[in-house]
Amino acid sequence: TAEASIDQVIGMMVGRTIYQTSPEIPDQASREVVLEVRNLRRGSVIRDVSFQLRRGEILGFAGLLGAGRTEVMRAVFGADPIDSGEIYVRGKRVHVKNPKDAVSHGIGYLSEDRKRYGLTLGMDVESNLVLAALTKFLGLLGWMKRAAARDTAARLVDTLAIKTIGLPQKVKNLSGGNQQKVVVGKWLIADTEILIFDEPTRGIDVGAKSEIYRLLNELARQGKSIIMISSELAEILRLSHRIVVMCEGRVTGALDRAEATQEKIMRYATMRNGGSHSPHAGRAAP
Repeated sequence: TAEASIDQVIGMMVGRTIYQTSPEIPDQASREVVLEVRNLRRGSVIRDVSFQLRRGEILGFAGLLGAGRTEVMRAVFGADPIDSGEIYVRGKRVHVKNPKDAVSHGIGYLSEDRKRYGLTLGMDVESNLVLAALTKFLGLLGWMKRAAARDTAARLVDTLAIKTIGLPQKVKNLSGGNQQKVVVGKWLIADTEILIFDEPTRGIDVGAKSEIYRLLNELARQGKSIIMISSELAEILRLSHRIVVMCEGRVTGALDRAEATQEKIMRYATMRNGGSHSPHAGRAAP
């Protein structure tokens, strides 16, 4: 009918209810800052980028192709070097020189290319799930605690509703949505509290997108802190508590969800050589 929303139409097409509920807006004043980035620089790619992430929120990063969002997050995760800048985790300055350092500080990164950087496609579901936390399952003599690893993996498969014929199934044979859930599970097993999602729904169908949306909101409700890069403005507006906008390596704007619109985001996303890229950009209200 004319009154049917886009979500309702898609729901009828895929035979599933598309997740519509807006995220619960956290009381920012009661949320600790778990990650703060100050004046991050790398050549002309990252230019004095600063922002804060609070516990239990989803911080969206919007911008056009080449804005520098992925480059910033790869630098925060230690995958790429920086020229200057500071990173603080729970108020303490940390030096993240490589991904291992990032993981040790509770930071996980879900790449936009999950098949290349997030998964080992030729390995099974269990192996992929425990890959980032192997030390948790090593005994005194260095032997793998297979039963403990298997039990943990099975619990995550159930918790995340990963559709698989079993733990021995090769990850390459899973759907895109279920592959993404395996990557999420990997970082949850590794006890990461800060999760960076780079294009979390790229390459998955509309029904699976709904499941990823539900998962992101549930993780935030559980107190996980999430950074989400997305090129889909509707996705940014639907999921984010706050939105940071970038253009040509700079933070050009920061919006609370209540004031954010596609028009405002696009205005900031095309604001070359201008906008707010001060250390206060992207900070939640005190």
